[in-house]
Amino acid sequence: MTEAQRRRRPATMPQKKQKLGLLNMNVKDSIEDPEFEEDDVSALAHGDLEQQREYRKYARLMAWEMPLLTKMAKPFVPPNQNQVLRFRYTTYMGEDHPAEKKVVVEFCPDDIPGLEPVQKDKLKKLVGVRFNPETQIVKMSSEMFESQAQNKRYLGDLVDSLVREAKDPKDTFEDIPLDTRHHTFKTKPKFPREWRITPERQAHLDASRAEALKLDQARMESGLLVDGGAFVREAHEQAAKLAGAMKLAEPVMVGRGKAAKKVSVRR
Repeated sequence: MTEAQRRRRPATMPQKKQKLGLLNMNVKDSIEDPEFEEDDVSALAHGDLEQQREYRKYARLMAWEMPLLTKMAKPFVPPNQNQVLRFRYTTYMGEDHPAEKKVVVEFCPDDIPGLEPVQKDKLKKLVGVRFNPETQIVKMSSEMFESQAQNKRYLGDLVDSLVREAKDPKDTFEDIPLDTRHHTFKTKPKFPREWRITPERQAHLDASRAEALKLDQARMESGLLVDGGAFVREAHEQAAKLAGAMKLAEPVMVGRGKAAKKVSVRR
């Protein structure tokens, strides 16, 4: 707003009472919104400014607070032989989400200590479709409780019950084969060993390429070898000369009497 507009504008803008209608029913002394005086940016621009403020906020966090997290860093300690369960959680960075309570556990039956080979096979048969025969990994998940701690505790108890059942000597399931119909085995093609380049094959290829190069040079000297690049350049030169020689026809004004008519030549 300029200085002249500011002087002309009164100190207190008169407020207009809003007419009685559906939106202000049973509202006393309802006042209309002030008219836009072209002295402020639009709502879209305010949204853009708010976005820039958010960018600057996270930039300050990165510059001043993120380096302080290095004081809380802990060295990585690999799991020992007794820690065979791997739990996986899902987080949405502080937001509440229905999938946040889900917990996934993975373990390899061969890594569980204290199990005989027969008991390991029985454990694989007990878990059923949750066993991957290619990776030898059992994968289970739970999301029927409200918190991650409850789902983790349930999965831990479930694994303990499976191991306890696998150690039961009453029935070892030795007469039942391992069912892998639930898994699709994907064959990865490998490069045939017969197609590999051997030193003898490489020498033969070099000799044949050298012989072909000698034949091309002999044909070029005798004029029997057609140079494609020269042929294309010559065709371009001929087309340029032909385009320069042709003159574009100009429209001619023809007509009868006073009313003249413009006729363009068709090319």
